[in-house]
Amino acid sequence: MSVDRRTLLKGLAVAGAGAAAGVATPASATTTAQAPPDAVGMLYDATRCIGCRACVTACKQANDLPGGLYDPPNDLSGDTKNIIKRLKEDGEESYMKAQCMHCIDPGCASACMIGAFKKRELGIITWDGSRCIGCRYCQVACPYGIPKFQWATAVPKIVKCELCHHIIVDENGDYREGALPGCCKACPKEAVIFGRYTDLLADAQQRIAAHPDQYWPKGDPVVFGEHDGGGTQVLYLASMDFEALGLPNLGEESTAKFARNVQHGVYKGFIAPVALYGILGAVMWRNRRTNAASEEE
Repeated sequence: MSVDRRTLLKGLAVAGAGAAAGVATPASATTTAQAPPDAVGMLYDATRCIGCRACVTACKQANDLPGGLYDPPNDLSGDTKNIIKRLKEDGEESYMKAQCMHCIDPGCASACMIGAFKKRELGIITWDGSRCIGCRYCQVACPYGIPKFQWATAVPKIVKCELCHHIIVDENGDYREGALPGCCKACPKEAVIFGRYTDLLADAQQRIAAHPDQYWPKGDPVVFGEHDGGGTQVLYLASMDFEALGLPNLGEESTAKFARNVQHGVYKGFIAPVALYGILGAVMWRNRRTNAASEEE
């Protein structure tokens, strides 16, 4: 996971220019992000999940990750991009699929100083190892605790679900019609489905209208991700409290927007954070190069 000098300087220049533009334009800090018109995503309906974990195995196969059906992982890790958990509260049980939420206004991409995390075609958030300097700010910035660092490898990666970007997007950045992420293709009960974001949201709302007593909150159910944390392209329906399933209560404002508001309030009219970001990135890059050279020797 190396970054050459040219890539580093280019990334810092882009990050600096973007940050400087944000300082000069206060409205950008308060603007609410919207899902791209062609956004795709997933809808997970916990009431349909049987906990077979076929999605976990299929994800590993689709992304060439170690592990299989007979050694299921317990949580997300540097080798696991999605996981099924079984949870209980007040005598009620539910399964829960944990993975990257593909936020409409992602904290990970906002915190990444050189653009290793980027919201790309179809609104999918991907990680570029050639730009990553291993600062792991993305892990701190993600309100869902999704990105994982490969501590046990010599050349570590940041690992998270990328909606099988390499399968569903062609060389031109367009959606391959009919292509599905590994987990959605494998699910025998269609507990998790893939599609256009607007279609998934409409589907979820139709399910709620048809069975209002089946979903949470009972009698007045909602779709988690429609507004939570600024909105996510991975949506959830469940029969029990979302917080009990591990989904945080974030309100309707994204953490990225909140961070931008704080930055504008503290640094309004100053270039200091841009310079600081550049210096931190350069120091991290230099240290990683030094460590890599020592390991080779």
